Amino acid sequence: MVFITKFARIGLQAARQLSVTPLGAVQARAIHLTSLLAKERRYTNKHEWVEVVSGSNAIVGISSYAQEALGDVVFAQLPEPGTELKQDDECGALESVKAASEVYSPVSGKVIEKNAEVEDTPALVNSSCYEKGWLFKVDLKNPKELEALMTEDQYKAFLSSSGDH
Repeated sequence: MVFITKFARIGLQAARQLSVTPLGAVQARAIHLTSLLAKERRYTNKHEWVEVVSGSNAIVGISSYAQEALGDVVFAQLPEPGTELKQDDECGALESVKAASEVYSPVSGKVIEKNAEVEDTPALVNSSCYEKGWLFKVDLKNPKELEALMTEDQYKAFLSSSGDH
């Protein structure tokens, strides 16, 4: 029952497939599973993303578009655990060899963890912006704020639209 609960977000059918699939096939499906979960990320027009991972805990990072626009990230300043953030607050900075950019919180809440690996190895933002290169974790204060953010499909349409992003 716990297994099914953990996979309720991706559907009962996917959970059943994973529970009876040999280990090698599970590894082969990792890319498919990642794309299913990616649809649950929400994006801002400033190119941050947020993904709820459990209860009111969420992970925040920057999009692939943002990391490509920045270029090679060489410095990351992230919010400290315990910091209270409001939606759209400036809460950090990323610097690359060609630009610097502020990081804005896509949601309100309390920072519960920063990704110290990114501060030590900022290039993780470029090589793995959705997995290893996340920026911080937050305990959501108002989960309804997520509804106003773009889904992955809406974000793709936003990027495709004319205008400066």
